[in-house]
Amino acid sequence: MKADPAGVLTGAHYLDGDYACGEGAMAAGCRFVAGYPITPSTEVVERISQRFPLMGGIFIQMEDELASMAAIVGASWTGTKTMTVTSGPGFSLMMENIGLATMMEVPCVVVNVQRGGPSTGLPTMVGQQDIMQARWGSHGDYELIAMSPQSPQEAFDLVIDAFNLSELYRVPVMFMMDECVGHMTEKVIIPPADHIEIVPRKLTDKKPEDYLPYAVNGGLVPEFARAGDGYKFHTTGLTHDERGYPVMSAACQQQNVQRIIDKIRLNVDKIVRYEEEQIDGADVVVVTFGITARVARMGIDIARKKGIKVGVIRLIVIWPFPEKRIREIAGQIKGFVVPEINAGQLVLEVERCAAGKAAALKVSHLGGGVHNPEDIADAIVEAAK
Repeated sequence: MKADPAGVLTGAHYLDGDYACGEGAMAAGCRFVAGYPITPSTEVVERISQRFPLMGGIFIQMEDELASMAAIVGASWTGTKTMTVTSGPGFSLMMENIGLATMMEVPCVVVNVQRGGPSTGLPTMVGQQDIMQARWGSHGDYELIAMSPQSPQEAFDLVIDAFNLSELYRVPVMFMMDECVGHMTEKVIIPPADHIEIVPRKLTDKKPEDYLPYAVNGGLVPEFARAGDGYKFHTTGLTHDERGYPVMSAACQQQNVQRIIDKIRLNVDKIVRYEEEQIDGADVVVVTFGITARVARMGIDIARKKGIKVGVIRLIVIWPFPEKRIREIAGQIKGFVVPEINAGQLVLEVERCAAGKAAALKVSHLGGGVHNPEDIADAIVEAAK
């Protein structure tokens, strides 16, 4: 279906990434947001709280991030598209209820505008240190989706995709911005509402007496019934059967959790997104994401002027990781270079997938600013040897 015009501020705007993210969420049909103020993400909900009254949306400032995540999980069961916004320590506090949302199969979007950590760290300065936490932060076995924009325009465009993916797979989607993208101001084009594709909540057409909340009928994603529509169902964070009732057995755990994993793993080719440039014939490939992708281009230009053949793969969807493509590339090149604003996180995934066929050189920067492009160029030169 097409977007609701009430949530689409069509035109050319000069917006920072936080505001653009808020506009994207509203264009995607988000009508409930709960959050707690935290730098550098607060501007997202500032924008939303100003505009929501014009379209019937509800924003609630909760007492903390645990409550914020709980609120969007509950609101999603009314059939409403929901989102919360946070950074650093708040993301940590949300993890228990992110696990709950995963087990209950609740569509929702969690925006993390990353800053330097750990703990309070650098509240107003950039980091990319939460990437592994986005994948592994909650306990147990599960799969979810994480995306990373490199510009305010992508903050608008990709958060719409995040909502669509959350609806398709009934899963929380992590939207991993960073402070630089959140606070940089650039031109953002918002198209007309009838140019924006929206995935609606897939509601069951079964009669209440025939409905089981976690039955999949041979598929992987259960149909949804809104609370208040006359359907009697139970949902819980406990291991549960198709009725949503707790069943404490190894057999139910296998069936319940494996399907939660499979609905992402068996659809990886449909979910994974990345951009490639000059991979064929390259000696070195830079794997990058977020603001670092833009800084890396300067380092790549320096290396190319030195005669090195350099390709780029920019991750748009970070989780699930593009394992298949990294393995293919590894057999064709001398090495990968992975710049990221942390001590080395995604480089471990690149190294794992390369499986010894190509080196994986990290270019770490612990936050507070972006890389020096010369450092990335030096790593490219080293990888080409």
